[in-house]
Amino acid sequence: MAQVSPRANGTAAPPDVPGEHEPQDDDSEGTDSIVRLPRTLGLFNGIMQLSGTVIGSGIFVSPKGVIQEVGSVGLSLIIWVACGIYALIGAHCFAELGTLGTHIRKSGGVYNYIQESFGDLPAFAFVWASLLVILPAANAAIAITFADYALYPFFPDCGAPVVANRLLAAVAIGMTDIV
Repeated sequence: MAQVSPRANGTAAPPDVPGEHEPQDDDSEGTDSIVRLPRTLGLFNGIMQLSGTVIGSGIFVSPKGVIQEVGSVGLSLIIWVACGIYALIGAHCFAELGTLGTHIRKSGGVYNYIQESFGDLPAFAFVWASLLVILPAANAAIAITFADYALYPFFPDCGAPVVANRLLAAVAIGMTDIV
C-alpha cells in the first residue's frame, strides 16, 4: 500500500505510486536521478493543438487565392477536400507514431519520431530546418495575416500601406516574444 506524505501546508500529497502520475521506464531500476517531464496533455488539449497547427491562420488567407487562381467555386472546394484528406493522412501517421508510446518514451515530439524512424542525421537536420526556416516563416505568415486583418478597418477602400502592415506584423512578433 502506498503511503501518503503530508505537504508543508498540511494537506496530504498524492500517494507515490509508480505509473499513477508519471510513467516509469522499464530500464529505470528504481533510480530517482532521472528527470522527466510530466505527461499532462489530454485528449482535448491534443485536439486543440492539432487543430490550431493544421488550420492555423492560413484558412483566412488561402481561400481567396485558391478561388482567384482556379476560377471556380466547385473546383476550389474539391481542392480543399483533397487537401483535407492529405492532412488527415498526415494526422493518421502521427497517431500511429503516438501509439508507439511503449517504444518511444522520450519528450521531443517530431524530433524523436524522425530519430527513431530515420536516424540521428535527418532528425538533426529537421530541428535546424525548423529553427531557421519553418517556424520563423510560419510565425511571419501568421503575423502578416494578423496585420492585414487588423489594419483593414482603417484602410477599407485602398488597402493598408505595406510599411504599416510590416511594422504591425513586427510588433506582433515582438509582443509574442515578450509574452
